[in-house]
Amino acid sequence: MSGLASRFNSFKRTNVILQHLRLSAHTDAAGEVLLERRGCAGVITLNRPKALNALNLSMIRQIYPQLKKWEQDPETFLIIIKGAGEKAFCAGGDIREVVKGDRKISQDFFREEYVLNNAIDSCQKPYVAFIHGITMGGGVGLSVHGLFRVATEKSLFAMPETAIGLFPDVGGGYFLPRLQGRLGYFLALTGFRLKGRDVYRAGIATHFVDSEKLNLLEEDLLSLKSPSKEKIADVLETYHAKSKADEGKAFALEEHLGRINSCFSANTVEQIIENLQRDGSPFALEQLKVIQKMSPTSLKITLRQLTEGSSQSLKDVLTMEYRLSQACVGGHDFPEGVRAVLIDKDQSPKWKPASLAEVTDEAVSSYFRSLGSNDLKL
Repeated sequence: MSGLASRFNSFKRTNVILQHLRLSAHTDAAGEVLLERRGCAGVITLNRPKALNALNLSMIRQIYPQLKKWEQDPETFLIIIKGAGEKAFCAGGDIREVVKGDRKISQDFFREEYVLNNAIDSCQKPYVAFIHGITMGGGVGLSVHGLFRVATEKSLFAMPETAIGLFPDVGGGYFLPRLQGRLGYFLALTGFRLKGRDVYRAGIATHFVDSEKLNLLEEDLLSLKSPSKEKIADVLETYHAKSKADEGKAFALEEHLGRINSCFSANTVEQIIENLQRDGSPFALEQLKVIQKMSPTSLKITLRQLTEGSSQSLKDVLTMEYRLSQACVGGHDFPEGVRAVLIDKDQSPKWKPASLAEVTDEAVSSYFRSLGSNDLKL
């Protein structure tokens, strides 16, 4: 039982990772992301290892135009994105920059980040993301919309935004409800962390490769001659088939999938909570404990975001999420969550409203309202 409790008590550990996102290290902007033509590929390296490669606006503004150039370049056959260092691919967006800055920064950051997410999705060249190490929030947006995502035994995936008064953005409303059963709804509301091969088993990654083979894989991809999408897939498949790490381990959520599907298929957060209480298993009660720490407003907008996103295109989801992002920035819970988790680190956010009952349907609907001429245009 104690093993189960520690395995599922991810809330505090996720907060430790979130704290790294406050590291707005003022390094030379040009060095924060490396853009290189190597072999047959364009290679993007997120280069802020001390800040767990957190994504800021200047990095987005360097990556986007280069991605577009490589997409048009007849000599570039694939695009690889990876993180510097061993700890993280990208632990998320540099949200402290967003909350501390003026309103224009928060408008520009979310708009340009979502435009980049969409460009990755529609990229005409095969896009390969090495999601080695911590991959959360904005880091998921830089990878999950690409054609190929390669996890390793060191991969750590989560969408922990409800813990800071936000919602699982960067297209979370699109890819999460499309995971098996109600798994995506569970991941969105609890911020549950998937590790290693489980990132592949959940459908976030398309391939799994032992981390010690990642450099070899990259070299093999770079040395391909005018490769087709199929040829790139063949190389990834070969490495995937030979991978040994975590091979014998069962999917950590395997025994709980039925429970997740039944508890999280409710139409309201209150009903999900009731389902978990009624279930009463150690796993259900652990998730209940985690959910009760989250922003009530975030929980309600997240459930609606995924419900609506389940039948929308990615473009429509990103348009919806941009509206949500601006409402969160102008609201109470997001600045308060960032204060409690990233700035003062007291881990005691004072949510307003403080209970689900106080978050009215009208209040939730206001987050989804059109911004008129300020809406995201894709």
